[in-house]
Amino acid sequence: MTQALPHALAGRVAVVAGATRGAGRGIATELGALGATVVCTGRSTRAGLSDLGRERGRPETIEETADLVTAAGGQGVPVRCDHLNEEDVKALAERMRADFGGLDILVNDVWGGERHSEWGKKAWELDLGKARALIEGGLWTHVVTGRYLLPLLRPGGLIVEVTDGDSWTYRGNLAYDLAKTGVMRLAQAWAHELEGDPRGITSVSVTPGYLRSEEMLAYFGVGESNWRDGTARDPNFAESETPRFVGRGIAALAADPGKHRFNGRAFASWTLMDEYGFSDVDGRKPHWGHWFRDVMKGEMVTPDQV
Repeated sequence: MTQALPHALAGRVAVVAGATRGAGRGIATELGALGATVVCTGRSTRAGLSDLGRERGRPETIEETADLVTAAGGQGVPVRCDHLNEEDVKALAERMRADFGGLDILVNDVWGGERHSEWGKKAWELDLGKARALIEGGLWTHVVTGRYLLPLLRPGGLIVEVTDGDSWTYRGNLAYDLAKTGVMRLAQAWAHELEGDPRGITSVSVTPGYLRSEEMLAYFGVGESNWRDGTARDPNFAESETPRFVGRGIAALAADPGKHRFNGRAFASWTLMDEYGFSDVDGRKPHWGHWFRDVMKGEMVTPDQV
């Protein structure tokens, strides 16, 4: 299939939950590039950063993301929301109903588990407080958000659960694995729950590949202009992708009138590229699936090994 037209999502309203930075920011921007109104939620605002933003030295805010959406051609609307706080999510749903009469696209990209990850520890060695916080932040937030926003999706709507990985292989750590495979399973669960719903809503999970996020660029001490220098530290960084790459995949899927044929499936940025024929913002076509198979020989690298 060909790439979606620039205004393919004009008149559509999206919520990107967890749009402050990384994949969420890239997804919001690319939905805007196709003309969507994008409500960008998160906890870091110009009035004050979240605890995660402060702890990890990340200055990004939801207002910055909303500005990028508008600059790309859509309309960005920043709304502060803690997706672990049920009252916050209820208020978000009420605002979506009052201001927009509902929504057409819901992207669940809330994470924040970096500070709770304990790589290299066996299940019986884990700090259970950290494990619980990781699962709550990376999975329970998605459940809460879906609980209140799914009823607002209009006919032909789309829900995307953003995760890490498109297979059921073990992800190297119990808590992390439960969160990320749980998000994949949640996309399947939404599909089952919506069976027979006359709105014809589509539910999928999507994973980016090796994400060249703001935090990863900082980790390697590079910027977007010289990101290839990071390959000196990790050769696999050569196949990395910008956050807008997975965003282009999700935007193309949202604009596809026949997307319901994919209901309940797990996708990756590169399989969406294969389906819709887009490229990354720099013209490259990174394919982490091929790289993982042909270069890494299927050997998983966990974040602590980078």
